[in-house]
Amino acid sequence: MSFTRPETFTTRPTLQGTFGMSATTHWLATGTAQAVLERGGNAFDAATAAAFVLHVVEPHLNGPGGDMTGVFSTAEEPGKPVVLMGQGPAPAGATVQHFRAEGLELVPGSGALAAAVPGAVDAWLLLLRDHGTWELAEVLDFAIRYARDGHPVLARVCSTISAVAGLFREHWPTSADLWMPEGRIPEEGELVRNPALARTLRKLVQAGAGLGEAFAAAPAHTREERIDAARREWSEGFVARAVAESVHTPHRHSSGTDHRGVMTMADMAGFRASYEDAATLEFRGHTIAKTGPWGQGPVLLQTLAILAGFDDDHLDPSTELGAHTILEAQKLALADRESYYGDADVPLDYLLSEEYAASRRALITEDASHDFRPGSVPGREPYIPTLRTEYVPPALSDDDAGSPVLGGRAAPGRAGSAAAAGVGEPTIGEPSLGERGIGEPALYEPSVASNGETRGDTCHIDVVDRWGNMVSATPSGGWLQSSPAIPELGFCLGTRLQMTWLEPGTPSTLTPGMRPRTTLTPTLVLRDGVAVSAVGSPGGDQQDQWQLLYLLRTIVGGYSPQQAIDAPAFHTTSMPGSFWPRTWEPGGAVVEDRLGDDVIAGLERRGHRITRAGDWTLGRLSAVVRDPRTGVLQGAANPRGAQGYAAGR
Repeated sequence: MSFTRPETFTTRPTLQGTFGMSATTHWLATGTAQAVLERGGNAFDAATAAAFVLHVVEPHLNGPGGDMTGVFSTAEEPGKPVVLMGQGPAPAGATVQHFRAEGLELVPGSGALAAAVPGAVDAWLLLLRDHGTWELAEVLDFAIRYARDGHPVLARVCSTISAVAGLFREHWPTSADLWMPEGRIPEEGELVRNPALARTLRKLVQAGAGLGEAFAAAPAHTREERIDAARREWSEGFVARAVAESVHTPHRHSSGTDHRGVMTMADMAGFRASYEDAATLEFRGHTIAKTGPWGQGPVLLQTLAILAGFDDDHLDPSTELGAHTILEAQKLALADRESYYGDADVPLDYLLSEEYAASRRALITEDASHDFRPGSVPGREPYIPTLRTEYVPPALSDDDAGSPVLGGRAAPGRAGSAAAAGVGEPTIGEPSLGERGIGEPALYEPSVASNGETRGDTCHIDVVDRWGNMVSATPSGGWLQSSPAIPELGFCLGTRLQMTWLEPGTPSTLTPGMRPRTTLTPTLVLRDGVAVSAVGSPGGDQQDQWQLLYLLRTIVGGYSPQQAIDAPAFHTTSMPGSFWPRTWEPGGAVVEDRLGDDVIAGLERRGHRITRAGDWTLGRLSAVVRDPRTGVLQGAANPRGAQGYAAGR
């Protein structure tokens, strides 16, 4: 097999053991998950506890007002991948007509008008109720303590608050009160507290004792009833009321204009998280399980289907031929995402068929394509989005276009510009062309514009226990810079509706009651009918692109999990971004310099428009693995940014 051998040195070992493994994007969440396992909890108890801790310690990357997706398998049914659906829909008042009447041509990237119904909390409580073993009070105790007593704040949280300090002071005073007590930006390592969030979580626990607004009856008698009481308190009680009341105040959005949100108590009460069948594809003896096409998960499956027809030398991410082939396959799958994916009737069986994959594979040549090329599906007309390489809000004059408060102008061809682009979990680590030249090392930290537009990312959790329960989950949304903080609750709403279009007839047109096409895309891998690995990464449009490299290196190249995570990463930007202002870079590719000068030069000769991002900047993968024959477990986490961590024994 002609596949680049992995480096013998790894930044940390691939952990091995038989008891349990946890890997997340923050060491406190990893420690929490492992503590739950050590005290007899299972993987679902551990993942849920870790998720609520992430709300506290990574508030610039996720929050209770956001969303999540997960994919898991149980020890009882290890061969059945199940999707945990925590993506809330558009509120009833979120219509195209309303947004147009507000003078908008795109859904804003910050502000409560862009909020979908929060889905993360209900999803985690559903998972805990049905597959966990712990009481809600035990699970939430970790997050309550960190919120009440404080935790050492990350430098990236401080820099995020600093970037939006002017917005908070001038337009979002409730956020200033929460995140800048006494008008001061916290310093790295300082103990920060969120007593309002601690009270919110305590009230959810108290609901199980019959003390909640939405369930003021006799105390619940079973663990499941107590968790359901907390779920009702969230969707029908004090949380729903505070959310609905808070959005009535007009406030600044990324458009540079003031708007009210449209969320109501009825919207909150109408949502329940759920389970769904996973979308799957067979690849080199493994089954890859993802969300359905209401998320971008099947993009990974389509890419693998295209690559499956190539020899192994075309699948090596560390070579010019492999990187070129992978980038070209990703462009084709991502074009189909824009043209066909959404919360409606998506022809996924055809998009994943061998016949269709072969037709797409035939389009890959020796040269990089700069075209937007969705495939042809019988009986369907592919939607072709507006292909913007830069964006200026139509209400702005040329003189105003560069104003950071108003959202600014995207750097030509760069959807990741700090001035305008990634407002969700876009690429971390890319150099902003407005701040650093191409080729200069990128700082590994989220870039947040002064209007709340975020070049950050999100969070991820992987857990496997000694019984074989396994879960991969990606919580996101509700970043502290998304919209004004709700003072009674200690968090704000997310901005997932920015992934919808305001044009009619698209597969993801903004529609009340429909889910926006999320980028959250965890992965479960099965072999011989049994789950063997959970993997995922933050990174918006890049999540599945970085996971693809991991899968190719582990499945085809034989890399260990840590070797695959450490290896050089890259991704394409040659597709319309999922986040405001939805720009693209034809032929664009972002690479870590460690890919090598010869490989990078070869890609440039083939026509790829390369942005060098530094040596250790792309990807925040984590993974856990279980060998069903021996019961040996493995865990690995990303070293980039010195934040993610794995633990286990």
